[in-house]
Order: sequence, then structure tokens, then C-alpha cells
Amino acid sequence: MKSTGIVRKVDNLGRIVLPVELRRTLDIDIHSDVEIYVEGDQVILKKYVPDCIFCGSREDVTVFEDKYVCKACREKLAKM
Repeated sequence: MKSTGIVRKVDNLGRIVLPVELRRTLDIDIHSDVEIYVEGDQVILKKYVPDCIFCGSREDVTVFEDKYVCKACREKLAKM
């Protein structure tokens, strides 16, 4: 894991501000979804990218009835 050298304090509501340079680098914008992982004593933040509910692909995923479905699976479903 690469250190950025950036240190931030947690506020009284448990929030941490991500520096703008980091948000730009990771393409995290206002209202972006971020996943939170715990690995041992580390907290890992990752920009959320949805997976297709059928095949797990992250390519060309769109929402269909509140579910994420990729283009290939949508085409397979359309043929049924």
C-alpha cells in the first residue's frame, strides 16, 4: 500500500475530509459512492463500481429495476 503522507483528523461526527488532489486522482466527485473495507487494523476506502448481478462484470453496467446488469447479460435476457 502506498502512503500519501496526508494526515487528517476525524471530526466530532466521525467524518474525514478527503483532499481534493486525492479525489481528483481517484475520480471521486460529490455524491460518488465509496466502499469501506476493514483489513486488520486498516480502513480502506475505494470508489464504488457496481457489478452485474448475473456475471459480476463491471463493463457497461446500467440499472434495471434497481439491479445492476451489464450489456452482455441484458442482450442475453432480451433473447429469452
